[in-house]
Amino acid sequence: MADWWHEKSLDELSTVQWEALCDGCAKCCLHKLEDENSGEIAYTKVRCRYLQEKTCQCTDYENRSILVSNCIDLRPADLDALNWLPSTCAYRLRAQDLPLPEWHPLVSGNRDSVHAAGVSIRGRAISDEYVHPDGYDEHIVHWVE
Repeated sequence: MADWWHEKSLDELSTVQWEALCDGCAKCCLHKLEDENSGEIAYTKVRCRYLQEKTCQCTDYENRSILVSNCIDLRPADLDALNWLPSTCAYRLRAQDLPLPEWHPLVSGNRDSVHAAGVSIRGRAISDEYVHPDGYDEHIVHWVE
């Protein structure tokens, strides 16, 4: 099936297909701040310590929810309520019945296209082991998506 990601709903995806839908940008692994008054989400360039920045992959994916208590497993989540996901996130796009961008690895056929397009966090983040949680606001970023 050539474009299975367009032909199936998120609920119909197998585990392998679900994982393949991830573009590998790793923005979900960045710490985010929420404004108490407006609810606006601000991304920081502070990444989870278990994320290997060069590959944009978790170093212990199977145990991520154990290692990081607030690491969210997107599979069972209500994606429409996860407004902190980047607008380019394939899960968010498909939940909204929107097409994947041309740089998405499933569309381009190249796993590195997300990095070549400058969409991933590769080369733009710092590990949370080097930043005090009270200092995350000093690392807010406004990357073009």
